[in-house]
Amino acid sequence: MAKGGKQHLKSALQSQQSRLKAKQKLSQAAQVLQQKAKRNSKGGTQQNVASGSGLSQVKGKGKEKATSAAQPSTAKPVVPFKPTDKILLIGEGNFSFARALVIHPPSELAHLPPVNITATTYDSEEDCYSKYADAREIVVALREKGVKVLFGVDGTRLDRATGIRGKSFDRIMFNFPHAGVFCSTPLTLLTRKADVERASAGKGISDQDRNILSNQLLILGFLSSASKFLVPGPVPVAFQSRKRKRSDDEEESGDDAGENEDEDAMDQSSTPSARGTVLITLRNVVPYTQW
Repeated sequence: MAKGGKQHLKSALQSQQSRLKAKQKLSQAAQVLQQKAKRNSKGGTQQNVASGSGLSQVKGKGKEKATSAAQPSTAKPVVPFKPTDKILLIGEGNFSFARALVIHPPSELAHLPPVNITATTYDSEEDCYSKYADAREIVVALREKGVKVLFGVDGTRLDRATGIRGKSFDRIMFNFPHAGVFCSTPLTLLTRKADVERASAGKGISDQDRNILSNQLLILGFLSSASKFLVPGPVPVAFQSRKRKRSDDEEESGDDAGENEDEDAMDQSSTPSARGTVLITLRNVVPYTQW
């Protein structure tokens, strides 16, 4: 990677960290304001509870919230694959996700050939089996089905994986990427050696900031590496805005129209001529929200 590119990535990450810190300060200030508002309104709430009408209102609101929370979600799950896709899975733990695609697939992937799936993990085969009690059984089942299972694959160094070099994929997926306490590989790639040594020694940078930086660099390293193994083609359109006026019949259909739009969007992003795509799954909780 060129020196200018390294500096650009580093400055971009530092800018992102500054924005995150500013966002955290705003969030803390908002929490303080909310606590003050609760204290100020505490007296008024007690007066409402003391009166019969106020008590019934509070109970009514509580019932409404409980009713709405108890209603199950009817949203249709999104399956980001097609039965014809060639899929590369990065960072598998016990290979349970690969098993779900092959052994217990959703109806949309009932005809997905197992030979189209390559499942990889960063651990060596020995380490994987020692970490996960069910990994050996899952790997045997996957290989019997025809899935290619690879060990010791670094998601930021896909070009070094023997079973992957020279191949291209429609979907490359990394589920819940996490570098742990410190990710030395992408740091040594994208930052100066002195910065790495200073970060690893904990000088001038907190553990939290160091963990955020290492995970950001892990994702950047993965995206850079995975881009070389995607099926070539035009850039897919994930979502297309539709601002045309809806007819009365369409308004009556309501949720059905929304589901159709979601399906159309997925179809557009996965057309046979479209370029391969990278999928990363994250949870909406710390530490993922800090990256």
